[in-house]
Amino acid sequence: MSLIYDGKSKRVYVKNSEEIVMEFKDEVTAGDGAFKALVPGKGVLCASISAHLLRVIEDSGIGTHFVNYDGLRSITARKLKMVPVEVIVRNYSYGSLLKRMPLYSKLEPLVPPLIEFHYKDDSLHDPLILAEDILRTGILSTRELNRITELSVLVNHALSKYFKSVGLRLVDIKLEYGFSSSGELLLADEISGDTFRALDENGRHLDKEVFRKTKNVDLLLKTYQELAARFGLRGGE
Repeated sequence: MSLIYDGKSKRVYVKNSEEIVMEFKDEVTAGDGAFKALVPGKGVLCASISAHLLRVIEDSGIGTHFVNYDGLRSITARKLKMVPVEVIVRNYSYGSLLKRMPLYSKLEPLVPPLIEFHYKDDSLHDPLILAEDILRTGILSTRELNRITELSVLVNHALSKYFKSVGLRLVDIKLEYGFSSSGELLLADEISGDTFRALDENGRHLDKEVFRKTKNVDLLLKTYQELAARFGLRGGE
């Protein structure tokens, strides 16, 4: 297979003309890449969690790029033309939102959820952009942007409901999309503790926020093990 992307948490390979393979790394970063550490076992946990949650989303009738999971650290997915926009769905005020708009109180419920768009470019630190920016620059058409917004609301609803069933509260989540060869918009990338924030019944984070705050890799690994256990997983399927 040919390596086409080597990112912070994954390597992506071309498997064939229709499929890619995402290999999850045993690495974690924080502070926009300023902090980086090795976390043996993290790749298997994130791959397992992501495969499981992508199935949950598909079971809700929402199309994703997921094809199959090897039971270890790799997910085979449909090859898509990726949209260079990250969608952040916020159910509670937290993180950068509080810095941008201090009139929110921490963990204030956001009803309906707040949807943000960020231009996907690491060199620019994925800046916040407006829907109008997306339309004026031709990244998406009005119909396509509306569809991504609709899908994001549906994904957030499906996951919020599922998380609640296992005693978790979905604070916020980052979503990415791409176009299939037939032009269908599909949910892409991963859905793991690296891409969402979730709180347990006691307000503890079961996500990467643990590493952002402590820089403790052992604590992060235990956190992801607990997250996987909530979903009935054991680090692999």
